[in-house]
This record gives sequence, structure tokens and C-alpha cells, in this order.
Amino acid sequence: MGFLLEVRDAFANILPLLETLLVVGLALWGANYLLILRHGGLGNEKLFSRQLVMLGLTLVGVVAVVLALPVNEGSRNQIIALLGLLISGVFAFSSSNIFANLASGILLRITKPFVIGDFISVGKHFGRVAERGLFDTEIQSETGELIALPNTYLTTNPVSALRSSGALVSASLSLGYDVHHAQVEPLLIKAAESSKLDDAFVQILELGNFAITYRVSGVLPEAKGLITARSNLHKAILDQLHGAGIEIMSATIMNQRPVDSGYSFIPAPSRTRPVASAVEPEKIAEKVLFDKAELAQQLQERKAELAESVEVLQQQAKQADGDEKDRLKDQIEQLRDERKQLEKAEDEPLKASASKGSSV
Repeated sequence: MGFLLEVRDAFANILPLLETLLVVGLALWGANYLLILRHGGLGNEKLFSRQLVMLGLTLVGVVAVVLALPVNEGSRNQIIALLGLLISGVFAFSSSNIFANLASGILLRITKPFVIGDFISVGKHFGRVAERGLFDTEIQSETGELIALPNTYLTTNPVSALRSSGALVSASLSLGYDVHHAQVEPLLIKAAESSKLDDAFVQILELGNFAITYRVSGVLPEAKGLITARSNLHKAILDQLHGAGIEIMSATIMNQRPVDSGYSFIPAPSRTRPVASAVEPEKIAEKVLFDKAELAQQLQERKAELAESVEVLQQQAKQADGDEKDRLKDQIEQLRDERKQLEKAEDEPLKASASKGSSV
């Protein structure tokens, strides 16, 4: 009989702990399902805030379990102090990796040096931002490769960002002193204008021992076509300078082929016309190289438009009545359904783009 009483008392002591474990376990499982598992189609960009919430809930659950332990107050305080020491040790010993990237990711969200769709240059890497995650940021390079950069790398190195709304496109070249700059500058300006660049200007960067270094620049209204715009500018420079009889060659060149003294190294103009394509040539390169970044930006822009339209219709519905109010409510529901479909379907094309980019 005494043994049964001892068992009952022991069970009564651990019953609060078991109840707390059950409640915390079910709460964390439910939160994980509602925030993350249920939305498996979301990318790292969308999961960032949800993962932070899960981390906070997990810490709260651990503290609740410690408070429910069947020990005296002094022992409980010692366990809490030990738990705090362990967490501090994890931060201290892992600060250069996991938690440093986590803190850097939060910092990048607060400062917003770039957004999805921007072209960024950091260190030796250049590309278009395709995804921002909890611990790293994914960019798509000029060769179409997907590169994951740790968030600490982005916060400890200077980041140059080109907004998707516009960018400066430049090209540099060296010409000999036998060509006057007054003849070169108008040709470079014309090359930039023929490449559909706005506000073109020319700079003389260096007066070298054998050549003058020029740089021509212009504003590209939409940075989406940055790679193609650079290529078009280079082609336009070749066409303009060669068309004016100006050789783009080093002043110290020594050609071993025997040629006449009056021979000019300018290719003959092409007499064949390029075959017209149904696809705009200015956009082909960007669609191939930055497919994932482009898709991510388009999805974000569309969802932002839907959210803004829903807000406007809600304001109108507050002031309307009768059939007009019902019609506005139907429109709001349609827009919300479209937004849900975008959120549900966006991961599949992103995964397809990622697999294609990784196989390059």
C-alpha cells in the first residue's frame, strides 16, 4: 500500500511536466505545420519570417518545460541559468557560421541594400538576386549559374546594387593619339544612342604613354536588359568607329603578316541582313541567364499589385451598399484567390529554373 502511495505521489509530481510536454509538443507541431509544412511551395524569401517565429516559439517551449520540472525553485533557477549558458555558448562558438548568418540575414532585411530582381556586385561575384533566405542569398550569375552567398559575406563586403528600374551601362576602349578626341566623342555618343541608352556622355579616363582611354556611358531605362545592352553598346562602338575609318588597335601593335603600308584593319560591312526573329533579340539573353530571378521578381510585383487592388476595393466596399457592395466583395475574393494560387504555384517554376541553372 505504501508503495502505491509513493507511485501515486511520484506520478502526481511529474504530471504537470507530462502535460506541459504534451501541450508544448502539440503546439510546436501545429505551428510548424501551419507556418512551414503547409506552405512547402514557398521559397526562402517567404519562409524567412516564419522560421524566425518557429525559433522563438521553440525557445518559449523549452523555457515552459523547464518551469514545469518537478524540482525546487533553487534547482529550477540553476537549470534556467545553465540553459542560458548553453545558448550563450552556442552563440559564442557558432557565431562565425549559423547564428552570424542568421543575424546578417535579419540585418539585410532591415537595411534593404537590395531586393529581389536587383543586379548586385560583391567581391568577384556579379549577378541578379533570385532569392533571399534565412542564412544565405542566392544570385543568378551572367552564365546562368545559381550562386548561394552567405549573408555574412554580404554584410562584411561592399555591395554594389543596380536597381531593376534603371542602370548605367558603360564601355571603355583605348585609341591612339593620332585620332583627335573631338572626332571620337560624337561617334561614341552616337553609338550609345543607337543602343537605346539615354543621357549618353563620354569621359577621358587616362592619357597613357601610347593611347588615350575613353569611356562612354548611358542610362538603360530598365536594368533587366543589362547584359544585352552592354553587348549592343560594344557592337555599336565597333560599327561607328570602323564606319568612320578609325582603327581600334593598340598603338604598339606589331603585326607579323606582310601587308601594304596603306592597308586598314577594318572589316568590310556586312551585306547580309539578319533574319527577323519573332522574339525580341534584346531580351533573349536575359530570359536565359536570369530566368529564376526574373520569375521571382514578376511574382512579387504581381502579388504586390493584387494586395494594393484588394486594399482599394475594401475601402470602396465600406462606402458602398446593396448590389454594388456585393460586387466589390466578389472582386476582392477573386483577387485573393489569384494571390493564393500564385503563392501555391510559384515554387514549382522556381524549382524548374533552379534545376536548369544548376545543370549549366
